[in-house]
Amino acid sequence: MKHREPFRPFAPAVLADHTDAWFDLDVPSPLMLLAPPVRPDHADKIAGVVHIDGTARVQTVDPAVARAYGALIEHFHQLTGLPVILNTSYNDRESIVETPAHALATPQACDLDAACIGEYLVERS
Repeated sequence: MKHREPFRPFAPAVLADHTDAWFDLDVPSPLMLLAPPVRPDHADKIAGVVHIDGTARVQTVDPAVARAYGALIEHFHQLTGLPVILNTSYNDRESIVETPAHALATPQACDLDAACIGEYLVERS
């Protein structure tokens, strides 16, 4: 989807209160700035986000701060037993999406079927 999968896998977003069970990380990482080791007993369960050196670029999600995102991950956790979802920055080959118009153009460039932007679901026509 992002034209670079062999180079770098996607990232995990984890519920903050489950971070230490899945990653060797004892501080929050809400902005995906850290790449701690993935706990070996969980690495095979989230292989798509694990770098070749056993690390992952983690986003910790505190449901009290990011209510909708936290609720999504909580629901996924209830369904699957995994408090971790696949995550990536919202851009394609450019450095970052900066405007609403750019955000609406990105699904076309990436072959996404839909994008959730705030409280809106925008589907590809």
